[in-house]
Amino acid sequence: MARLPRLVIPNQAHHVIQSGNNGQVVFRDSADYSFFLSRLKEAAKQFKVAIHAYVLMPTHFHLLATPTDLEGLSRMMQWLGRYYVPYFNRKYMRTGTLWQGRYKATVLDPERYFMSCCAYIELNPVRCELARSAADYPWSSYSHHIGINSDPIISDHPLYWSLGNTPFEREAAYRALVEQGVKEDDVRMLTEATLKAWALGSEQFQLSLEKQLVRRVRPAKRGRPARKPIESCTKTG
Repeated sequence: MARLPRLVIPNQAHHVIQSGNNGQVVFRDSADYSFFLSRLKEAAKQFKVAIHAYVLMPTHFHLLATPTDLEGLSRMMQWLGRYYVPYFNRKYMRTGTLWQGRYKATVLDPERYFMSCCAYIELNPVRCELARSAADYPWSSYSHHIGINSDPIISDHPLYWSLGNTPFEREAAYRALVEQGVKEDDVRMLTEATLKAWALGSEQFQLSLEKQLVRRVRPAKRGRPARKPIESCTKTG
C-alpha cells in the first residue's frame, strides 16, 4: 500500500517524535543535549516553527510545535539532522544513519489535547524512570513553564496563556496540571496517533480536517463492508 503524504496543517499544533535507529542512544552527554537545543532554536526561527514544549531523552526526543506553512516542519527536521548527525558521528567516530527513518507526527485538536500533550512530553522522563519529577530533568521545557527560567526556544501557546492572568497564576496552574499526571488513555492515544500519523481529536475535528484536505486523517473502520439487505438483492440477472 502506498504511504500517505505526511499530515501537516499550517497553524495547527503537531506532536513530533524522532527516535534513534534501532533504539540507539542519540544524546550521550550534556554537550550533546546543549548542541541539539542550540540548533533547534536556530532551526525553529529559520523555518518559522513555534516550539511550545520539548523533551530530549537519551534515545529520542519529542516536540510540540506549530508550523506556519506546509514545508516548515519537515524542513526544520531535515535541517536538524543535517547539522546534528555529522556532529554526533564525528564526536563518537561513527558513520551511517542516526535516526530511525522519518520523524513521526500527528496533528492535535488543541482544545482537547494541547495541554495534555505538553504534560505528556514533560513527564516522559518520569514515565521512563529517569527522574523522580518533571522538575528534576534538565532537558525539557518544564522549567520554562513553571517559571524557573525563560527558555528562548519556547513560544508560549495561547492555551498556556489562558491558564492565568499573570505569570505566577499561569506557572502555578501549569505545575498543578503536570502534578495531576496524564490519563493512561491519553498517553496511549497520543503515542499511537503520533506513531501512526493520524490526526488526534474529536470526530468533528477529524471530519473538518478531512473536508479541508480531501483525504483520510484517521484509520478506516475495521471489518468487511456491511451486506446489502436480502430484499434488495432479488434480481437474478
